[in-house]
Amino acid sequence: MTAVHIPGKKSGHIMLFALSTCGWCQKTKKLLDDLGVEYYYEYVDHLHGDERERAIQEVAGWNPSGTFPTLVINGERCIVGYKDGEIREALSVA
Repeated sequence: MTAVHIPGKKSGHIMLFALSTCGWCQKTKKLLDDLGVEYYYEYVDHLHGDERERAIQEVAGWNPSGTFPTLVINGERCIVGYKDGEIREALSVA
């Protein structure tokens, strides 16, 4: 896995699947940065071959439409799109 680790306050395992060219993905990443939580992200458009296929399948498992950003929290909850309030609620920060 090539996910980038961003250190911060632990709020569970947070994985952001994003595209480097997506404005909503950048807003989601900035929100996580502003919240100061630890998370991982992967720019799926930067992956190649098997890594890219694996990431796309993982996203599709959470989000059948395969859209970005896809945020997976603790392997239990998925938030699709930039949803400030829902993300804050899921991470228990208001």
